[in-house]
Amino acid sequence: MRVTRESLIRIAKETAQERAYNDSDIIAAYLTGSLASDEGDPILGGTADVDIIIVHANEPKHRREYVKLTPDFHVDIGHRAKAEFKRPRELRLDPWLGWEMYDPQLLFEREKFFEFVQAGLRAGFEFNAPAPALQRSRSLLSHARQIWRDLLEVGDTVTPKDVAKYMKSLFHAVNAVAELSGPPLQERRLMLEFAPRAGAAQRPGMDAALVGLMGASALDSSTIQSWIPDWKLAFEAAVENARVDSRIHPTRVNYYEKAIRAMTESDRPQSALWPLLQTWTLAVDVLPDHAVSAWQSACRQLGLTAEGIEDRVNGLDQFLDEVEALLDDLAAQNGLETSTSI
Repeated sequence: MRVTRESLIRIAKETAQERAYNDSDIIAAYLTGSLASDEGDPILGGTADVDIIIVHANEPKHRREYVKLTPDFHVDIGHRAKAEFKRPRELRLDPWLGWEMYDPQLLFEREKFFEFVQAGLRAGFEFNAPAPALQRSRSLLSHARQIWRDLLEVGDTVTPKDVAKYMKSLFHAVNAVAELSGPPLQERRLMLEFAPRAGAAQRPGMDAALVGLMGASALDSSTIQSWIPDWKLAFEAAVENARVDSRIHPTRVNYYEKAIRAMTESDRPQSALWPLLQTWTLAVDVLPDHAVSAWQSACRQLGLTAEGIEDRVNGLDQFLDEVEALLDDLAAQNGLETSTSI
């Protein structure tokens, strides 16, 4: 099967139209993610997903599903209720849904839903104005700081849930910077694409800080590659568990593995660490203790065990402070309230 951006977009349209034909509750569908953007190649390591959002008149029965196309390509369908879009102007301040609706590609529409929502979201070209942009970033930073506070209570043993919290806090902090110049970065490409966003924010050193906070400053590609077999064993074992995070799905094994391998062979091999460690952590969280030793060994090398977690959490604190200072500088430059005056 020859796969191109055009063929994947065609699949997205056909999928949305077929779903809508068979379900009168569907009022709209749109394409989002890397396929919806003309910038960059949506295929990484020979794999890609097709991100579709389906909007329902009522609350959907489930929120996310995956449809396999080939071993390397799948459709990632998110389901939303129409009620989530009832105040379009407020979406300007939503760091996730705001960007999702700002410039997607319409696939299907049963009523004038899309035009109404975008008109309110974009009115007066205010979406990218300093005030709403800073408020979106501050919202992300606030979430990051709340999660960081939970990490102060980590005990003598660092669990998968602790590492997941650490990465979630860092994820929000990184995106507080990234959203100043574009949509939020997603998990698979986070460390691959953060450098230009940090540069656009006039904080290029934040890219190196992210690598350091992941314990990857001295990490080479061979070490990451040596972890892949154990990562894959954990991933494939976890998909059998009903409690596992929805991202750990059999359809997505190649989606992650081939991208991870491609990044280890690039000039930024540390970029592979984020998707590998995140999905590995989510997987081992539902596995028995005897199945987590390889993950624990990797965490030990990254400084994410009891001996090193305090330093990592302190470093995260400093990173959050740097993000706050950046947002305050931008606020002051635009005559807006800083964190000390809010």
